[in-house]
Amino acid sequence: MSSKPFLLYTAGTPNGRKVSVFLEELKAIYGSAVDYDVEKIDISKNTQKEPWFIKLNPNGRIPVLVDRSRNNFAVFETAAILLYLEQHYDKEQKFAFDPAKQPNDYSEMLQWIFFAHGGVGPMQGQSNHFRRAAPEDIPYAKKRYLDETKRLYNVMEIRLADRDYLAGPGRGTYSIADINVFPWVRGHTFAGIETLDEWPNFKAWFDRIEARQGVQAGVAVP
Repeated sequence: MSSKPFLLYTAGTPNGRKVSVFLEELKAIYGSAVDYDVEKIDISKNTQKEPWFIKLNPNGRIPVLVDRSRNNFAVFETAAILLYLEQHYDKEQKFAFDPAKQPNDYSEMLQWIFFAHGGVGPMQGQSNHFRRAAPEDIPYAKKRYLDETKRLYNVMEIRLADRDYLAGPGRGTYSIADINVFPWVRGHTFAGIETLDEWPNFKAWFDRIEARQGVQAGVAVP
């Protein structure tokens, strides 16, 4: 049996890569305390709907993180996994803010996490679906979700007008708020947005994050 503290069930999707990116960022600081094994789930075969997986996540979606060091505690939903890892394993709060000492910064971080969780992910995901997988061509749906994805990109462009990152004081601090949305933006061409040049502040944010070593390692998983 592996001695690594985590087992990550995942696939090569934006949601899966949010968690692998954060694990790689944590591992670069905390070492083996946050090392992990990966089990790739073949979502094309609906492996995530099998009874053994439903026991881990009744919603039948990846990713799921199993914390072996805490009695095999299972966590599903990407934002919940990021917050769980931050709470228990980011002891120096390198990627978040102290809710007692920095309550406003902590709230801003949560706001941008939930913004991405309820906005960019679903809208860009629908754009992907209607452009790439829908059994019939529905121009209205393709335009609707592409336009909404662009609108949400513009929201982040406004936020990043005088900032480097989405949350934190001054120009901001790289945090799980950024990690939570970056993998979706990384797939912008798949959704029908060929370039980010329309949003220069947002593009600079994207390039800044993409250059990080932990990010590059995380998006290569699985």
